[in-house]
Amino acid sequence: MSAGRSTPFNAASLALGLAFLYVPLLLVVAFSFNASRLATVWGGVSVRWYAALLENGPLKEAAWLSVRIAVVSATLATVLGTLAAVALARGRRFPGRTAFTGMIYAPMVMPEVITGLSLLLLFVALGLDRGFWTVVVAHTTLALAFVTVIVLARLRELDPELEEAAIDLGATPLAAFVTVTLPLVAPAVAGGFLLAFTLSFDDLVLASFASGPGATTLPMRIYSSVRLGVTPEVNAAASLMVLAAFAAIGGAAVLSRPGRRA
Repeated sequence: MSAGRSTPFNAASLALGLAFLYVPLLLVVAFSFNASRLATVWGGVSVRWYAALLENGPLKEAAWLSVRIAVVSATLATVLGTLAAVALARGRRFPGRTAFTGMIYAPMVMPEVITGLSLLLLFVALGLDRGFWTVVVAHTTLALAFVTVIVLARLRELDPELEEAAIDLGATPLAAFVTVTLPLVAPAVAGGFLLAFTLSFDDLVLASFASGPGATTLPMRIYSSVRLGVTPEVNAAASLMVLAAFAAIGGAAVLSRPGRRA
């Protein structure tokens, strides 16, 4: 039997897997258009709850805070992740490379609860007040690893002789990187930024540990509202988050495709 051959079992497994992942999301989106005040009782189609979001001050403040945190943390993660990827791709034999690689990839496999707790202990030990910047540090720590993986994969496809040729023609190593390498990896860098933005905007666990009074993000606000009972307004807010996440992830996937050029 061919390894790539489609069988009824494979098709059924794929369908069940996709249904398990996406049917709950579709239900949230569908009930966000529910005219009834009861989230679980269908009362017709209405967009009243999306209009109600414009009048919900706490949710709007939390959404704006989440956007600002996501932009700052994604920017920092993109810069640091790109530099880490360059170090791993170009510096093949520097001392401590194995340890450096392990520390870069650790946040990807470490449970977020452990990462959040360790960061909380660090902030307390340093005497830092938890708020906007502590959440930014936490999200940057998480997103940095993902940006590194994306940019590193693109760098490994490039021919290093392109930079060497630019240096032979008189360019400094920094100028060769900025004018030759960076434009070629720009789609991967942009894709890493979008993925980092999504990870920050959707995060609940790390934000719960790193945030303080006056720094309630949108996922935290929605979670606290759900504990008191799911409402169609919360479904509308969650649906907008799903839409933003899919848009950012889709953009990241398109920009980081192998062979794409700036």
